[in-house]
Amino acid sequence: MEKEMVDILPIMDVDNDCILSKNGDVTVVFRAELPEIFTLSDGDYEAFHQAWVKALKVLPPNTVFHKQDWFLDSRYEPDFEKEDQSFLSRSSDLFFNERPYLRHTCYILLTRKPVGRKAASSMFSSLLKKSIVPQETLSRQMLQDFLDTTGQLRRILEDSGFIRLTRMKEAELKSSTKKQGLIEQYLFLSEKPQPFIINDIVFDKGLQVGDKHCQLYTLGDAIDLPALCGSRINYDRYSTDRTKFSVGFASTLGQLLPCNHIYNQYIFLEDASATIRKLESKRLRLQSLSAYSRENLIARDSANDFLNEAISEQRLPVKAHFNVLVWTDDRDELKLLKNMVSSALAQMDAVSKQETLGAPQIFWAGIPGNSADFPMNDTFDTFLEQATCFLNLETGYRSSISPVGLRLGDRLTGKPVHVDISDEPIKRGICTNRNKFILGPSGAYRVILN
Repeated sequence: MEKEMVDILPIMDVDNDCILSKNGDVTVVFRAELPEIFTLSDGDYEAFHQAWVKALKVLPPNTVFHKQDWFLDSRYEPDFEKEDQSFLSRSSDLFFNERPYLRHTCYILLTRKPVGRKAASSMFSSLLKKSIVPQETLSRQMLQDFLDTTGQLRRILEDSGFIRLTRMKEAELKSSTKKQGLIEQYLFLSEKPQPFIINDIVFDKGLQVGDKHCQLYTLGDAIDLPALCGSRINYDRYSTDRTKFSVGFASTLGQLLPCNHIYNQYIFLEDASATIRKLESKRLRLQSLSAYSRENLIARDSANDFLNEAISEQRLPVKAHFNVLVWTDDRDELKLLKNMVSSALAQMDAVSKQETLGAPQIFWAGIPGNSADFPMNDTFDTFLEQATCFLNLETGYRSSISPVGLRLGDRLTGKPVHVDISDEPIKRGICTNRNKFILGPSGAYRVILN
């Protein structure tokens, strides 16, 4: 059965730099600049993690936090038309031309759901049905309060010193004849800005977008999650028996997964008191059934422990879901991608689960501005402190905008990166002097600067 995109697209319009869905959900979008990978210490990871926890706690109930990290296979493209380029610089550009690397872009989407909005599930989605905009969405005061809250979140995160957020404008969210907006980039999995091109989206034979064959892997059930989680894990490749080298807990699903993929992270903030009442009711039902099954007895004890921790430790209960969308133009590579994702999840002690029947709805909910339509039966209950452990905290290396510096190689891919080792570290407060120690072999040309 074929449907026109204009008839089922859940997004109504983009106005006041906000995305408005047909169900009355309002979404504010930020572009995030994360710390470079392999640059944070153990203490930095913990401080960054606590900043996420503090920032998300200021969001009101009925809010969806959606973090979408794009990792795209790209090629290094030097500027050969640059004037006054020396012979050595041009030779270097020719050597590194089309060097493959993983290009990362991070978006943070904050969605405010209207009060009383029916929760989506596998039986109900905007992919199947449209609804009328609720009256609350038309309130200017509600929009202003939500914008004030997003401003608080932005300030808390930026004050941590690890991240910088930029509010995306209407021109970046909407498409034009010259380039695609963020919404269409996701729908058609555009790997780089290009003129507006429409591709078919096929759900009946797996998930396929144009000529891209996709697979979706989810962490949506507590049974598939690792037994322990934290703000960081050891990176075995650079660790020894005596020294431990840290990376983010979810880095294996981010910069360390070398293929085209999108890592979606959802945290649903609801009314904490209502959530505790539901869990208390569930515990009582399991209590009455515990005599008939050992599984019910174990589930009762788990629910009781969860409630005790929520009340005694003042934890904020939330629902969460995480998924990885990978794609390739060659169908024969799908098995290779499956092995790569399974290995990445295994390094987190998580179980790989490939979505088949539920993939269309989860993909559809990933549309920027449509995260409130995520099927809640594919989420799990946890606390905010544990949910934020699964956020991707790092990005690839960036070239400095400083006119002075050295050309160094990206540790993961070898892509050339311009690094200012003289002035920028002082401006950022990393050091207070310019002393350098340079070690080279016999006959090497060395310059020592102070």
